[in-house]
Amino acid sequence: MRLRLEPGMEIDGFTLHEHLSTGGMAQIWSVEREGDPTPLAHGAEPEVRVSDAPLEKGSIGSDPKVESTFGSDALVMKFPMLIDSDDPIPIVCFETEQMIMPRLSGRHVPRFVAAGPLDPQAYIVMERIPGHSLKARLADMPLPWREVVEIGAKVARALHDLHLQHVIHLDVKPSNIMFRETGEAVLIDFGFARHEQLPDLLAEEFREPFGTTPYMAPEQVLEDRADPRSDLFALGVMLYFFVTGERPFGTPKGGQIRRRLWRDPVPPRARNPDCPPWLQEIILRCLEVDPNDRYATAAQLALDLENPDQVTLTERAERLERDSGMKTFRRWLKARKAKTLEVPNIVGQLSRAPIILVAIDLSAGNEDLVEAQRNLIGRIISMEKQARVACVNVLKLSRIAVDVLEDEEGRSLHVQRLVQLKHWGAALDIPKERITYSVLEATDPATALIDYARHNNVDHIVLGARASSALRRYLGSVSSQVVAEASCSVTVVRTPRDRRQAEG
Repeated sequence: MRLRLEPGMEIDGFTLHEHLSTGGMAQIWSVEREGDPTPLAHGAEPEVRVSDAPLEKGSIGSDPKVESTFGSDALVMKFPMLIDSDDPIPIVCFETEQMIMPRLSGRHVPRFVAAGPLDPQAYIVMERIPGHSLKARLADMPLPWREVVEIGAKVARALHDLHLQHVIHLDVKPSNIMFRETGEAVLIDFGFARHEQLPDLLAEEFREPFGTTPYMAPEQVLEDRADPRSDLFALGVMLYFFVTGERPFGTPKGGQIRRRLWRDPVPPRARNPDCPPWLQEIILRCLEVDPNDRYATAAQLALDLENPDQVTLTERAERLERDSGMKTFRRWLKARKAKTLEVPNIVGQLSRAPIILVAIDLSAGNEDLVEAQRNLIGRIISMEKQARVACVNVLKLSRIAVDVLEDEEGRSLHVQRLVQLKHWGAALDIPKERITYSVLEATDPATALIDYARHNNVDHIVLGARASSALRRYLGSVSSQVVAEASCSVTVVRTPRDRRQAEG
């Protein structure tokens, strides 16, 4: 039985307030429930704005995104579109979203509230994110590249958080990305998503690729829905689109989508000379056909977007033309035999590519400790072939006195520390694109390291324990504070001499 939806109707305690939109896959209503906080007061009507931007082409069942001035506590109810249609895809996508959303948490997804069964009326109730989706920016393309970088870093962090929850979105595009008033990116619409611990209903019931065609990764075209790096490809498409005003692969239909298995896009700088070489390097790396040639994790992508001076430039950065016909032909031959790659699992892929922060004290007298840290990092990266190492030193500032940031000869202490860090890392057997160097200036070194680790999704911190002293026992130490407060694993390195002193 299908209910006729009308304002004022009550469904499982939720009162339908206003029909907001109807798309190919669902219709959206604003709803209220007694006892829930709501911005509606004294009968005031919310201001609702539906974007005038055209629907994105090539989308298989994309929903229109409604933007409003509702507060973060407002709710929306989403109903699957089953009217006059024999197409089973909308209901399968809806069932997928009903399974996945209750398992998600955090600031990067809408808060799940409730879901209803197919009979008499399927629905999902969720938090309504105030403001605009990125679809509202389509009319402004191309965007300034600095804004593109900021957007990309926020979306990459949201994707990393989603991947840590065992979910691949598989439909990353502007209309599925919103932002909280506090700035965090929010991913919406999980109809095409895959949760590795739940049945993949789309893969079980259909034998075709699913996604929005301009943004689909090559492995999605081959019906592989198991690789989190597919979301990085889609983000690369979005970054390309935002910086050039054109989609790298156009809006292909049918068999045309297979062309991305062998045809590279026009380099971004050929379409927008203002695009920096390092940003083109990042975008084209995201758009590599082979997932192994892309970033290993969304966290590593975010780290590069926020540290452009440390992006290792390859021939990608200098391209101004597409590859030659012969090179494209060889890729076409390879694509004819292309098969999906085996990815053990989502979290398994992330664990193979950790971000390791090594906090290095460059003060005189710590040479043995610094060497011990280097030996440990060397052993770690020999086992973790995709690990990213972030070498960090903290230039401690005074809380009261005027800080002296130059030596007696007028040379910058910050620059000198950076040079020393790079000298420390030069002895490691690791590709340049997998190691970065940062000097943090802070009054509280421990807090600076903890904040850096949290912001950059660091998986493991390695720091040294300085020699014991009465003052340190009284005031505490950087290592003890980091161990106590960091949200990731922490290894404290000691030299044999330090261990003997501690035992004594």
